[in-house]
Amino acid sequence: MKIRLPLVLGALCVSSIIGSPLAGATPAVPSTPGPAQAGHGDAIRYSNANPGATPPGVNDPACVPSGEHPHPVVLVHGTDATAYADWAGLSPVLAAAGYCAYALDYGVSPDGSSYGYSDIRDSAAELRDFTNSVLASTGADSVDLIGYSQGAAVTRYYTNRLGGAAVVDKWIGIASPTYGGNAYGFSPVVQAVPVATKAVSSEFGPALVQLMQGSTFLADLNAGGDTVPGVEYTSIATNVDETIQPYTNALLRGPGAHNIVVQDVCPGDNVAHFTFTYDPTTIGLVLGALDPSANIVPPCGPVPLGAGILDVVLASH
Repeated sequence: MKIRLPLVLGALCVSSIIGSPLAGATPAVPSTPGPAQAGHGDAIRYSNANPGATPPGVNDPACVPSGEHPHPVVLVHGTDATAYADWAGLSPVLAAAGYCAYALDYGVSPDGSSYGYSDIRDSAAELRDFTNSVLASTGADSVDLIGYSQGAAVTRYYTNRLGGAAVVDKWIGIASPTYGGNAYGFSPVVQAVPVATKAVSSEFGPALVQLMQGSTFLADLNAGGDTVPGVEYTSIATNVDETIQPYTNALLRGPGAHNIVVQDVCPGDNVAHFTFTYDPTTIGLVLGALDPSANIVPPCGPVPLGAGILDVVLASH
């Protein structure tokens, strides 16, 4: 996820109340293979210099889901981001583990300069169409979804509200804005001033406003429960999330949902929202959520508070 907003606001990662629901643009499917990346900042810089890059091992038309991993994995990026920028660390790990992975660039801005911009309902419709194409091309009957930041909301809207539960086996959210974020108190100020809300939506996209804590969009999405039957849900959070405050807003409350706080697994790992998908402990947790029977033990190492945030901010400008 790139950051064009000031840090305090930047990763609210989300989508507004304007636009025609479910109009949906045609999903953009990146197809030029790029290299693996160890950090989010480097991935953003590569993505900026190479539009249309796809994370390594993703969108391979020759990939055939195996008996061990029969469900294609669909990766959904965050706000003002691309599939490559957010997934160039996880994707090669998935490929090495034998998964067929797919990703789209969704929610393009009107000027074509940014993804993860549009109304989340429209972006979810793009994901629905993309998922249908993945199922058709692979012959699989189900998919597993992994969404980061805004991508977790897009995947959950598709799953819970657009009939995706019929084909989604596992939903995995990383830094999911399930109940929104207040960005250390900044979001309520924006929401309280209609002119400010309109300005933020106009400049940075409707998605940013939609996933602020207390939004109408979130109230509608979570009405009746934040999960639906038949899907295995896992939400992975960090208790030092600089965007989703309080961090417990990233957790699910529905029956059977599995919530994981990284620091409960690895106390010294102070991974940030902006660097989450490149964190080795988190990647291990994702692999474990995809295949619980594998009994994967995630690696654990110290990550200093705030590590990598400045690099992501610099790479995004």
